Amino acid sequence: MIAGKWKPLILYFLLQGPNRYGALKRAVRCVSDKVLIQQLKELESDGVVLRTDHKEVPPRVDYTLTPLGRSLAEALEPLCIWGVENMDAVARVLADREAWKQGPSG
Repeated sequence: MIAGKWKPLILYFLLQGPNRYGALKRAVRCVSDKVLIQQLKELESDGVVLRTDHKEVPPRVDYTLTPLGRSLAEALEPLCIWGVENMDAVARVLADREAWKQGPSG
């Protein structure tokens, strides 16, 4: 259910209340549109996220947690708080790791 790099953070931000796609995209800063959409669809398919299309123009879609999703998000909350507080540092570590894997240039 939570396999996926961004799913715990998505659940954490939805624990704060209903969110639209744009708000989630801004909250989970480093995720691509493709991956965010895919992970939201998987969470919906797993029964932890509810997607509500209001059938309006312009389009308005809200994402909320189901009761199952809320209990899962509450269990993950301490880990997600750490991730949010350290997102920039983790991004630097991952970038350094990637540079190290590629070895010296030249």
